[in-house]
Amino acid sequence: MGVSRFSRRFHGAYNVRTRNPPIPCFQRRLLSGSNSKINGGDSVLPVLIVGAGPVGLVLSILLTKLGVKCAVLEKNKALSKHPQAHFINNRSMEVFRKINGLADEIMRSQPPVEFWRKFIYCTSLIGPILSSVDQMQPQDFDRIVSPVSVAHLSQYKLTRLLIKQLENIGFRIESEELSPDVVRLEEHEVLMGHECTSINTNDHGVTVTASFFREGKYMEKDFRCDFLIGTDGAGSTVRKLMAIDMSGEKDLQKLISVHFMSQDLGQYLINERPGMLFFIFNTEAIGVLVAHDLKQGEFVLQVPFYPPQQKLEDFSFKMCERLIFKLVGRELADIDVMDVKPWVMHAEVAERFLSCNNRIILAGDAAHRFPPAGGFGMNTGIQDAHNLAWKLASVINGISPPSILSTYEMERSQIANFNTALSLQNFKAAMAVPAALGLDPAIANAVHKTINNTVGSILPSELQRAFLDGIFSIGRAQLSDSLLNENNPLGSRRLAKLRQIFEEGKSLQLQFPAEDLGFRYHKGALVSDGDSLSSAPETPTGRRRDYIPSTDPGSRLPHMNIRLLSKLSSRELFSTLDLVSSDNVEFLLVIAPIEESYVLARAAFKVAEELKVPLKVSVMWPEQTIEGISRSETALSPWKNIVDAVEVKRSPSSPSWWDLCRMTDRGAILVRPDEHIAWRAKSGTMNDPISELKKIFHVVLGLQSSYT
Repeated sequence: MGVSRFSRRFHGAYNVRTRNPPIPCFQRRLLSGSNSKINGGDSVLPVLIVGAGPVGLVLSILLTKLGVKCAVLEKNKALSKHPQAHFINNRSMEVFRKINGLADEIMRSQPPVEFWRKFIYCTSLIGPILSSVDQMQPQDFDRIVSPVSVAHLSQYKLTRLLIKQLENIGFRIESEELSPDVVRLEEHEVLMGHECTSINTNDHGVTVTASFFREGKYMEKDFRCDFLIGTDGAGSTVRKLMAIDMSGEKDLQKLISVHFMSQDLGQYLINERPGMLFFIFNTEAIGVLVAHDLKQGEFVLQVPFYPPQQKLEDFSFKMCERLIFKLVGRELADIDVMDVKPWVMHAEVAERFLSCNNRIILAGDAAHRFPPAGGFGMNTGIQDAHNLAWKLASVINGISPPSILSTYEMERSQIANFNTALSLQNFKAAMAVPAALGLDPAIANAVHKTINNTVGSILPSELQRAFLDGIFSIGRAQLSDSLLNENNPLGSRRLAKLRQIFEEGKSLQLQFPAEDLGFRYHKGALVSDGDSLSSAPETPTGRRRDYIPSTDPGSRLPHMNIRLLSKLSSRELFSTLDLVSSDNVEFLLVIAPIEESYVLARAAFKVAEELKVPLKVSVMWPEQTIEGISRSETALSPWKNIVDAVEVKRSPSSPSWWDLCRMTDRGAILVRPDEHIAWRAKSGTMNDPISELKKIFHVVLGLQSSYT
């Protein structure tokens, strides 16, 4: 799709011919014809983020910690209170762990794990349980492979914590009531009620026009920036203005999401059958209940939606209450429906994450939208931000050329495509349960499609709806007590099939440790070696697999508990991940306390100094070591950015650091600011370490495209 479908617009000084694309402006028309234009001033922000969801807010925090000035535009006048995403995986929690105690706040704010570790399949919330699946295993909480555990917290609550973090580092949250006379968007600001409506690019940067409603009419402001980041969700305006298409499976399922409160229901479930997800199938209704917080009684009900035969108006608050009662199995005296909204499930990835000479960048749902199965949507977006932040900071601080940003697309699109396939597999696994009960969703969708695409579409709308309702009633009749029991031959076969699905672990999964912590970039800001286990991304299995620590280039640095030799008396434990700074674009070289590694480290310091790249060297000492602090400082003099660490093994039989890394202590590991491995050496011996390390840093920093 080309950009020509968007109208051109020129703004005097911004009417500058661009190199690529040929049309310098992309605009979405507003409905109002009475717009007023306000000059946004001459200040230029290094980074402007469009979208104040978790991804945009996390990116703004990470950039600010790295010293990059940025601001955020959000089209909504207030942040959403709809719970939306809720599962935070290990890798995202590791990112949050380095944001001023955010991970600890999340752990304190979430419900107890016993309230959400299970998925429950039942005929009603007070009726028979078909199966209960514990999604957690003991190792998920023993913190052996990660210094932090997964969490369950509604997206809007996470957003509140992120806003608090932003305010703590000097951000202002400006409401839509801001006076029109205040025309400049300053750094450290989140401007609510301002929607991106057009984008102009030239050789010097990007101009964004934002609209806002005031005094009965739309008004507009122009804001200038060096880089524009679109984190504005699945329906991204930035993506559409850039005419970037999505690839994959579109419109997998339409659903209605009903947000409601009931402490009565929450307390009942705490006492009788606590869980995170409840899959409910009976003759009157079918739905999936997400228990966001049982103690507070906060829930979201997801039910299939079949427009145009069904309309949003059909799901009034009263109708939704009745639907909830049917699924619960009784009425709830304190039910309070908060919100009802439709949404569409997709499995798609943007064909490009970058546009306009790398000045416009997509992240989060703007770049990829998955089925919610497995919770990869928000988590993948948070990790997009983690990958992007250090690269933007490296460009803005003059360490790297803008071409390094192409490695963001290279690395994150690989992960997005993998997670799309995995989420799709997991979604199809979820559909296997109703199919086993005689309620195959594929048949329901096929019937709906037939009505809309064939002769059924010419029938009166009421007749279409009656026909659809009749088909669904026949389907739900498969769940009657007379049919779904062991004494009925058909019911017995269906129940046996159901048991097989659960026994073989082929139902919907929540935890994917191998994909959560073990994802690896195969190409990008890294130098591969011939010893890597695989040169190409693997195919997702859709089943839970354990994480296996790896130091293959592109992998996350393995976690191990350590003590700092400078703080041995405190007995305080750290993670190897803590050796990577989150406050500047600093690389980490991990070595053992042997002479050949010290030679390599001295060469690395010289190269980093020449390239003006911050570098820290961590010397990893065996557990028995209690001396040697001065040894590393002396060996690496005159450089001072050195950390001596002592490995802390869980037991005498546990692997040492270098065994965990599947390397000998003659090796070395170069780690990027996002904790992913840029390069490793199985031996620290090099004929010309300075020359070799220059080539390595040149590739990792985007100064050259390949290691030759």
